[in-house]
Amino acid sequence: MKRTRLPMLAVLPVTVIASVIAVPFVLGDHPLRWESGSLVPNLVINEETSTSDQSPDTGGDSASPVVELAKVEKEWKEGMPQWGVQLYWEDHAASTEYIKKQARIQANYLVGLHANSVSISFPFATGGRASTEISASDKTPSPQRMADVLAIFHQAGLRTTVRPLLDETSLDVDNGDWRGNIEPSDPDAWFTSYEKFLTPYLREAEAQKAATFVIGTELNSMEGSPGWDSLVDRAEQLFSGEVAYDANWDAYVAGPVNMPVTNLGIDAYFPVKVPDTASVETLAEGWNEWLDKKATGPLPKITIAEAGIGAMDGAYQAPGDFYTKRAVNPKVQANWYTAVCQVVQERQMSGVYWWSIYFDDDPNTKPDDEKQSRLDFAGRPQTEKAITACFTSDYAGPGVDDAS
Repeated sequence: MKRTRLPMLAVLPVTVIASVIAVPFVLGDHPLRWESGSLVPNLVINEETSTSDQSPDTGGDSASPVVELAKVEKEWKEGMPQWGVQLYWEDHAASTEYIKKQARIQANYLVGLHANSVSISFPFATGGRASTEISASDKTPSPQRMADVLAIFHQAGLRTTVRPLLDETSLDVDNGDWRGNIEPSDPDAWFTSYEKFLTPYLREAEAQKAATFVIGTELNSMEGSPGWDSLVDRAEQLFSGEVAYDANWDAYVAGPVNMPVTNLGIDAYFPVKVPDTASVETLAEGWNEWLDKKATGPLPKITIAEAGIGAMDGAYQAPGDFYTKRAVNPKVQANWYTAVCQVVQERQMSGVYWWSIYFDDDPNTKPDDEKQSRLDFAGRPQTEKAITACFTSDYAGPGVDDAS
């Protein structure tokens, strides 16, 4: 099928307040961690901290018990909503046994939430804002390790997405650099390097029958470059699934997201200027006001690739603020999740992925609010209940008449 160039969403003229979106929130709209039957896992929904058999030694212990793998009740099929989570994976010198065991722990947790999808976000590096070199870093999982993890998620019946994410630790963030304002000195060389990096991951994604490969994420300054045409063509030769692009929320609202893909995700951190006591309906109205700046009505070809918010006071006004740690307020996070899920269903979107769980974390324990980001949701009972309610709703998905 011939590919059409995005956006297919420019239904209405765009009118946006320049002071709000002309410059992205450098520290708030693209969160990234900076810190060093069926079986149903023990979620912390009842305020209980489970005991995991995960070894604290990330080198793994081949003699430790094998984590038995849960299985989704209903596997995703075309047209169904993607109810998922972003799993962020920074690799390190761990054993293969540890990697597989940790993948089972995460899969079981997702099954317990009634998710049917998972997106694996993983970092890659560049030499700086003007660099033409793309490469793996010491935090980048190898293609083979990626294949091992994809295989386990597929055994659990989860729909999988592979999602490379430019690691901003390889940029000069102190001077305002982020992945959305890179300016390679030689764009052609940058695309050549990027294709070389992506190729083995595309091959493994194909071999493991991943559903989606995200060709780029939040690369605002690179959107519309002619280099994407040949890169996406090459990706589609290697990978038979869906090739997608995930836009940052500010770029999505500001104008056309000119990319040669047919499926668009949004990393959606729309600020809503309301007090912590705002109702779910008020929060949903705030989201719809942002979405209406681009197009009104149903958005069946849009996926919310990232949605999340800190469980803290004042978070509605900067939902992607990964770094601030104000007073913990679980209700703020839970209400936001409920509102976002409501909007996804009202606008007939293709699904939502919550940001996020970190691969090495035990999701069955309460988060350490002294060390972890307020955006972490695993182990927060109110948010887990909101996610489960979302994932078990009767929303059949865009264009689906029969939920069976």
